[in-house]
Amino acid sequence: MLWLLVAAAVVAGLVFVKMKYFPSPSAEGKGSKGGPAGGRGAGGSGGAGPGGAQRLPVQVYVLRPTSLADEVAATGSVLAEEAVIIRSEIAGKITSLNIREGQPVRKGQLLLSINADEMQAELRKQEYNIRLYREQEKRQRTLLDKEYISAQEYEQAQNQLLTAQADLQALRASLAKAYVRAPFDGVLGLTTATVGTYVSPGTDITTLSKVKPVKISFSIPSRFANLVRVGDEVRITDEATNRQYEARVYALDPQIDPVSRTLTVRARYANAANELRPGAFVRVNLQLGETSQALQVPTEAVIPEASGYSVYTVRGGKMVPKKVKIGVRSEKLIQVTEGLAVGDSVIRTGILQVKPGDAVKVISN
Repeated sequence: MLWLLVAAAVVAGLVFVKMKYFPSPSAEGKGSKGGPAGGRGAGGSGGAGPGGAQRLPVQVYVLRPTSLADEVAATGSVLAEEAVIIRSEIAGKITSLNIREGQPVRKGQLLLSINADEMQAELRKQEYNIRLYREQEKRQRTLLDKEYISAQEYEQAQNQLLTAQADLQALRASLAKAYVRAPFDGVLGLTTATVGTYVSPGTDITTLSKVKPVKISFSIPSRFANLVRVGDEVRITDEATNRQYEARVYALDPQIDPVSRTLTVRARYANAANELRPGAFVRVNLQLGETSQALQVPTEAVIPEASGYSVYTVRGGKMVPKKVKIGVRSEKLIQVTEGLAVGDSVIRTGILQVKPGDAVKVISN
């Protein structure tokens, strides 16, 4: 009986504690009608809009016509006007070397000579043979005029002379290859060759580059292919010094690259003071004209998609997505060519939080 009384007392204590300190929600609602809890039930979600929907605060950009230089930005490389690797066409030992590394040379200037003693000896031998054949041909002609020999015998002597003369021309052409000359005005590169070095046909000896003027080679998207013209102005920025130079387009590739869908363009710069070196990396801005009615939006407002680009606009207090086509872009702004009109409000913040049809609150523009 004692254990039963103790158990009953414990249960009664638990019931008392539950009712005293942990009342049921229904009981609390009835007992505090119109109190703080009832206030929350009436007003509940502070900051909610009509119908209880939360309005996301966003910043917008209102489109207005602006002046815009139609410009294409690209990267390019500096190329020499002319460049060639100096090689020997024949095998032999270098007997003289007139290469001054890094120094300018004139067209036709002798750069090096290859040992040609054997060819010179063959040349003299052939010259002696030609003298002999010429005398023989002369005597045979005299005999033919007097009808002492047949025309066939004279033709044999004449053919022997003509063949020897052709062989002499071939020897002279081979001998000329032993003297390597500059094919155009330019600046010599570095070399490892010295007098006594044995070279084979095709051995690289040095380079020769014409660097006044230089070429600027770059590529632009194919959608601009019909806008660029020979003579268009190009602004070049040297990546190393950040200096700017003016060049002009002189040639366009007749074909668009089928892989990159770009058009290769070449411009020319005078480079009178050797400001640009072949092989340098440059930034290129190609001027294609100027418009005063361009529509531009901040770069952060444009959303790239698989099928193109889109922006989020505000209409009637709600977010409405719009497909757009873009044109010229800069560091902060992107031109919109289709999809928007003057006066449209484009969302520039909170883009990741908002969904189509969501209610938004414009806090600034």
